[in-house]
Amino acid sequence: MNKETIQQLRQLPIEGVAERLGLRVTRHKSLCPFHDDHHASMTYSTSRNIYRCFACGAHGGTIDLVMRHLRKDFPDACRWLADSTNIIVEEYNPKPQNSKLKIQNSFDASRYARHFEHPWLNDEARRFLFDERRLNRRVVAWCRLTSWTDRQGTHWLQTPYFDTTGKLIGIQNRNLDYQKPAKGEFHPTTAHHSPPYGGGVGGEATPRFRFPYGARCSIYNLPIVAMLRPEEPLYITEGCSDCWAMLSSGRKAVAIPSATLLSKADKDLLCNLSNRLGTSFHMYPDRDAPGERLFLQLKEVLPTLEHHQLPPACKDFSDYYVLSEK
Repeated sequence: MNKETIQQLRQLPIEGVAERLGLRVTRHKSLCPFHDDHHASMTYSTSRNIYRCFACGAHGGTIDLVMRHLRKDFPDACRWLADSTNIIVEEYNPKPQNSKLKIQNSFDASRYARHFEHPWLNDEARRFLFDERRLNRRVVAWCRLTSWTDRQGTHWLQTPYFDTTGKLIGIQNRNLDYQKPAKGEFHPTTAHHSPPYGGGVGGEATPRFRFPYGARCSIYNLPIVAMLRPEEPLYITEGCSDCWAMLSSGRKAVAIPSATLLSKADKDLLCNLSNRLGTSFHMYPDRDAPGERLFLQLKEVLPTLEHHQLPPACKDFSDYYVLSEK
């Protein structure tokens, strides 16, 4: 994990990290999980992005909070935090001793492009996409989703990221066998798998997501931009799954992993749509504090972004779509 990624993890909003750990933050305070607390003695500084308990003395930043709360070491805490916030982590690839070969850090699109020429979905992928998510088959074909199984028997869904011209710029591999733990729970280490691309840290649990080295996965489904008509609405979703659901509902949509990870070029692209085509932007934020925070962050970039409320029974748009299809 490089220094830039670690810095991104440290810059994640401390209160959002606390909420993802299951702590209830109100007015910058919560009960301290590190002692028998009944008076919300844990405080959060959003300006310094740190936490501190004035009763037991616990303090630190985002990574420290995860390490202490989940009793993980630094690398595992970083991986948990990256996974829970969809931050891309380039896998560790140790350089062989006495070798003059340089590690390949750039994304080699030619190495992966052929995988999406004739997409193939295994039974696990079909079950996930069509039975669980009830997605439109034409949407799955448009997104060119494919699947594969590694040597350890783990099933992966492969999601390509293309730029506006249709050029492959990144890939997301989603673990179809991953059992997501509840907030604050440990993820059981049931298998020691090697990463699909390059080396990895031995003994780690198979993660929920993996990305090839150098993959650029910021705005998802950019080819839809070329199909927008003047003043046509564009929906912004949090992650690929919600984007697939939005497309299946008949709306044009893109997805982002995090507003804080959008590059200046990404922001300029979205703003240009508004200026050039009069595109209106819409969003169904997840029904939680991080979802609302994401909406507010995007609102700073796109002042005309319109908020749509999900029903109380739905935590995200994927839930809403599945309920509407029953």
